[in-house]
Amino acid sequence: MDNAPSGDVIVVGSGVVGLTTAIVLAERGRRVRVWARESGELTTSAVAGALWWPYRIRPKALAGEWALQSLSVYEELAARPQETGVRVVEGVQGETRLDSLEPWAARVPGMGVPPARAQSRAWGSAATAEEYAGTGLWARLPLIDMPVHLRWLRERFLRAGGTIETRTVTDLAEVEAPVVVNCTGLGAHTLVPDPAVRPVRGQLVIVENPGVRTWLVSTDKDAGTTTYVFPHPDRLVLGGTTEDDEWSLTPDPGAAEAIVERCVALRPEISGARVLGHRVGLRPVRDTVRLEREVLPDGRVLVHHYGHGGAGVTVAWGCAREAAGLALGEEPAAVRP
Repeated sequence: MDNAPSGDVIVVGSGVVGLTTAIVLAERGRRVRVWARESGELTTSAVAGALWWPYRIRPKALAGEWALQSLSVYEELAARPQETGVRVVEGVQGETRLDSLEPWAARVPGMGVPPARAQSRAWGSAATAEEYAGTGLWARLPLIDMPVHLRWLRERFLRAGGTIETRTVTDLAEVEAPVVVNCTGLGAHTLVPDPAVRPVRGQLVIVENPGVRTWLVSTDKDAGTTTYVFPHPDRLVLGGTTEDDEWSLTPDPGAAEAIVERCVALRPEISGARVLGHRVGLRPVRDTVRLEREVLPDGRVLVHHYGHGGAGVTVAWGCAREAAGLALGEEPAAVRP
């Protein structure tokens, strides 16, 4: 592969994928600028439930490798939760068997059938635990407070010598730098344009935490719903919805009521918890992540890095390392299908 041109790198996009990619490049000695239409705290990443789990992302084999690399980073960051926003938390992935998952799952330490002592803790009541006994996977996984984590990523990037500029990009050709990395997520739908990247709308309800310490995900295939409870010290994130090709960012009161009802059915102690807010995010889903390098006619390098679906946080570090390698002219470490 041709060597990348020397000089500045501009990363377009300030979500978790953009900031993480910018950090990797800056810490490898490049002079990096992030062009962002909005701050990281206003991006889709800020709304993410942010439990580490490869969800709605392809290709599955590469996503698994990227996720495992990121898992190692998050486990290290969990030593400083107040600073980084990352904690390792116990919980249950309901209605799931280890042998139904991709090979990455066998490499996650301690993942398995919930121990008997943990059943009632995970499901919130003895009756619910008995109903769901043996139907899920117990695991200790990173759970990330995204507003805190995005601030930490921004500060780490700035410490590495990077700069962040508020810029609205309407044409990638106007981004004049020797190397450009397109991390615009759903924005790539119109910016590239790439109609293959499309929104999958997710709605969340934020409530006070009455003392829940374990996370829980439960999928009802018949109803087509996924219900989850993600505990943070000061609040619970309740979800969720999965609405294909829906662009609205306005919370739906009916959907919010249904989310709370489903969560209370699984964790009765949530009943009556004060609602603190509502969040809506649009997952940038694509048939496969677009991670490609092209050399433009004038010799500049453009790396496309978007389409991470519901797993941008989960794969951020592994994927960012590969994107940085492409930007710097290195051969990709993974064999692509």
